[in-house]
Amino acid sequence: MPAPTPLRSQMAVLEEINQHFKGTYDFFYLPIDFKNKCNVGYAFINFIEFRAIVPFVCKYHGRRWNNFNSEKVCAITYARIQGKASMISRFQNSSLMDKSGEFRPLLFQSTGVNRGLPEPFPGACASLSS
Repeated sequence: MPAPTPLRSQMAVLEEINQHFKGTYDFFYLPIDFKNKCNVGYAFINFIEFRAIVPFVCKYHGRRWNNFNSEKVCAITYARIQGKASMISRFQNSSLMDKSGEFRPLLFQSTGVNRGLPEPFPGACASLSS
């Protein structure tokens, strides 16, 4: 496991990502080590369309984050769990959902005029239509 990184909010990370990729993802989660008050050094992002992945990798893989004072570089890999519905299923019954909103996984609209805008996370055991 990577060394803890000073706490940075999901929104701070998304500010940098959104400069080039706003509206291209529908799930984002930056895990936090609550004991150390640090992010754990990785995040999950689910792209709506596969075409956004290559430009994202070209922009960030092997590079430092611009807005953070860290020597760490971004390394992008595929996650074991894929897709918005699968990520919702993975986290909707998690104890994370009892934490403050800033520490929970974030969902965004996948289609239509509201694509990329925040959407509420379904409650525990809610059925999924996406």
